[in-house]
Amino acid sequence: MIDLPVLTPETPANTTVRPRKPDWLRVKLPVGKEYAKVREIVDNHKLHTICESGNCPNMGECWGAGTATFMILGNVCTRSCTFCAVATGKPNEYDTDEPRRVAEAIQLMGVKHAVITSVNRDELKDRGAEIWYQTVALVKELNPQTTIETLIPDVKGNWEALYRMISAGQEVVSHNMETVKRLYRRVRPQAKYERSLEQIQRIKAYGKRTKTGIMLGLGETDDEVFEAMDDLVANGLDVLTLGQYLQPTKMHLEVAEYIHPDKFAFYKEEGLKRGIQYVESGALVRSSYHAEKHI
Repeated sequence: MIDLPVLTPETPANTTVRPRKPDWLRVKLPVGKEYAKVREIVDNHKLHTICESGNCPNMGECWGAGTATFMILGNVCTRSCTFCAVATGKPNEYDTDEPRRVAEAIQLMGVKHAVITSVNRDELKDRGAEIWYQTVALVKELNPQTTIETLIPDVKGNWEALYRMISAGQEVVSHNMETVKRLYRRVRPQAKYERSLEQIQRIKAYGKRTKTGIMLGLGETDDEVFEAMDDLVANGLDVLTLGQYLQPTKMHLEVAEYIHPDKFAFYKEEGLKRGIQYVESGALVRSSYHAEKHI
């Protein structure tokens, strides 16, 4: 267990006592030639990455290894999830040239396994599906040996848009559940637990390798995590990532608990026992962490 702050007689009665961030959550600052190379390519091609927009703690490690997760359709999301660092509001018009720039950047980086995600674009009739299709198709055209994982948003039941998004040849399709059923309204107020499960089931039925991610440390119980695992297995999940929720700003949900590495190892064992083919579980694990292994 981690050390928690101790209340003293001098502590005001209305003070909120927050858990102290443990040593195992320390990350290295991004440095090195490969990091600089990725930085230059991303900047020159005027691209967005979830690594930056989502304040990912693994940016230094991944960029230092020459990989990045590209975020298409802009960097402003129409959702207002209470955990997410990505800007929310009214997005600008999408850039029809973005698919070409993403494909060229992946070619310059020599990426063997590319991860692509996007913001939610609920204001678009097709949820951005056509840009999704063109991006994956162009990446495949310029990089025929590159495998692709797409981390797609909730399409709000627009299954025609979903099938367009996933029909361009990507090998893995991920859609994040983010949290357990009880916390959905608080964590993802514009999403629905059952709808996200159905989206994963439809992706599996389409013939794709399926993947999702769940954050821990928001107040969930073991039984709720196990329930989510069982629901995911029942709907065809292949790969699960489990990571520690980290509060991006004071305006976002507070961390309820820092999960010990031993607990992450326990959850991994449970996920495998319950029928999930591959489980990546650890404090700093994020959706695209070690994504090349999931293929």
